[in-house]
Amino acid sequence: MAEDRNLTGLVYKSTGSWYLVQDEQGIFWKARIKGKMKIDDDISSTNPIAVGDKVNFDIEEESTNTAIITDVLDRHNYIIRVSPHNKHQKHIVAANLDLALIIVTIAEPRTSQGFIDRFLITAEAYHIPVLIVINKIDLLKTKHTEQLEQWENMYRKAGYEVYPVIALQHNSVLKLEEKLKDKITLFSGHSGVGKSTLINQLIPNLDLKTHEVSGWSGKGQHTTTFAEMFDLPAGGKIIDTPGVKEFGLIDFEREELGQYFPEIRAVMAHCRFNNCLHVNEPGCAVKEAVGSGKIDEERYISYVSILETIEKKW
Repeated sequence: MAEDRNLTGLVYKSTGSWYLVQDEQGIFWKARIKGKMKIDDDISSTNPIAVGDKVNFDIEEESTNTAIITDVLDRHNYIIRVSPHNKHQKHIVAANLDLALIIVTIAEPRTSQGFIDRFLITAEAYHIPVLIVINKIDLLKTKHTEQLEQWENMYRKAGYEVYPVIALQHNSVLKLEEKLKDKITLFSGHSGVGKSTLINQLIPNLDLKTHEVSGWSGKGQHTTTFAEMFDLPAGGKIIDTPGVKEFGLIDFEREELGQYFPEIRAVMAHCRFNNCLHVNEPGCAVKEAVGSGKIDEERYISYVSILETIEKKW
């Protein structure tokens, strides 16, 4: 029998139809949305509720730990990407984040700089600090070590923290482990970069089925497009996301792209023109900074490449 009791909880997992919610006493509930629920009108997304959301819910049946979500509490931030199923729609990856961590590899498999920079741009746009983890450095051949050094120097010069690691070795991730303590951190990266290996290193003996509920059903939804949250032993949480092939940008204007490259943002106020795109305009402080080495040339090339993919609006 339903009990008239309203609770607040944190969304740990989603399949699109059902949500796994932990209440303030640490009890997990299998919850769903009943009818239409008012969602932030500013976000038109394929998923109204995301992992990391705080929600209010009513108990539906205490004996089966089922509940009905009544509303989503205000988010202090969120991060979105293009929906995997429709390039014109948004998909909320996760909400209420302290950090975002992108795991990349130089080989086996190779992560493109374009993928990294698109992720960084998106995190910058949503005011989420990013850590860059370069995994599998033990597998690098001589020709790859130059790439490792170049990425380390380039991204650190841009203002990012970079952690070269061997996820299989616990000693290699100690500094990173300390950085994640008491934070809610989104993990992202291509399939095969060692994301699961790193998570298992940070959370020893993690059973990925621990938070699954008997009778769990996505009712035909693509469950692999959704994230899942795990607790870190020393405090804090990781939000694991499925491996993604691309990180498509959505709702970005050409004129604002430079603001999401920290090193470009630092000098663009000195450009002669306020609407400078930093490509062919005279008196461009950004191009001067590239010429002097203050801005890494590879990052500038990436900026121009991404700029060309953003539709012009006349």
